[in-house]
Amino acid sequence: MFDNKDFSQPCENNKAPILTQLREHFANQSKVLEIGSGTGQHAAFFAPALSHLTWQPTDIPDNHGSINAWVAESQCSNVLSPVEFFIGRDKWTFSGVDSVFSANTTHIMQPHEAQLMMETIAVNLPKSGVFCQYGPFKIDGNFTSDSNAQFDQSLRQRGYGGIRDITELKSWAVPLTLDDMIQMPANNHLLVWRK
Repeated sequence: MFDNKDFSQPCENNKAPILTQLREHFANQSKVLEIGSGTGQHAAFFAPALSHLTWQPTDIPDNHGSINAWVAESQCSNVLSPVEFFIGRDKWTFSGVDSVFSANTTHIMQPHEAQLMMETIAVNLPKSGVFCQYGPFKIDGNFTSDSNAQFDQSLRQRGYGGIRDITELKSWAVPLTLDDMIQMPANNHLLVWRK
C-alpha cells in the first residue's frame, strides 16, 4: 500500500534527537513550514508527536509521492498535502506560518540559494516566529570534525554548495537572531532562530 516510500537512514537516525528539541522550541507555535521535506519521514514522525501544530511539507514534485506515503502510513491528521516550494523561484504564499523547520538543506544549496533561503525566512516569519535549522555547520571558519571536513569536500566535488559557516548565516538572517545552538549527534547542530 505504501510502496512508493523512499527511505533515508540519516532521517531515521536523527529524528528522535530532533523531536526532543522541537518539543521545546515549537511548544508555543501553531503552523510549521518544512523546507525540503525529502522522503517525508520527518513530517510523519514529528507531526503526530506535536499534535498542536499544523505541519506543511514542501519539496520538489518528485518527492511528493513519498511524503504522502509516509504521512498516510503514520495516520496523522495535522499534516497538509505537500506543495512545491523552490527557493528563488516560488513565492512565499503560506498563510498562518509562524515557524519553519529545515534539515540538511543548507549544505546542498549553492551559497546564493542558502542566502536567499535565510533572507526569505527572515522576511516572512512573523514576530515571535521560530526557525529550527538542522545540519552540519562550520563555526568561526572551522569544521566541527574531520568527518565534516571530508563531507564538505565530497559535497563540493558533487557540485553542491558545501557546509556553511554560522557567522555567514547570521549575516543573511537579519532580523532573525540566533537564540540557541544545540550540539546534536553525528557532528550536527540544531540552530534556533527567533524573530
